[in-house]
Amino acid sequence: MIKLEFKPNEGILHSFYEGDITREDLIKYIDSTRINKDYPRKLKILTDSTNANMLLSKDDLKLVVDSNLSSLEQYDFIYDAIITVNPKETAFSMWFKKMSATNKYKFEVFSTVEAARKWLIKF
Repeated sequence: MIKLEFKPNEGILHSFYEGDITREDLIKYIDSTRINKDYPRKLKILTDSTNANMLLSKDDLKLVVDSNLSSLEQYDFIYDAIITVNPKETAFSMWFKKMSATNKYKFEVFSTVEAARKWLIKF
């Protein structure tokens, strides 16, 4: 399950990945971000995946990346910080980072909320 909470005073979309996370969950989440006109066009996302179990293949990850790249068309820029502590989720995050490289998207992987928040605040 993916839960979202936008905090206007911070300008940060907080997302929480909990339990089993599938390709469909991620694409649904990305699509909801793509169609949301209320989020700032320079969007900061802080994702906590410390309680997630990613059920993805490399092919699934490619479809998620394609969805993400499509979503970027609606934004000037997205800064995306993900917190992960599990080696499997860290590996998926690193693959995603490499596959999602574009001049409108920065994605970084962190092990603590504090480090992720510090990075996001710079932008």
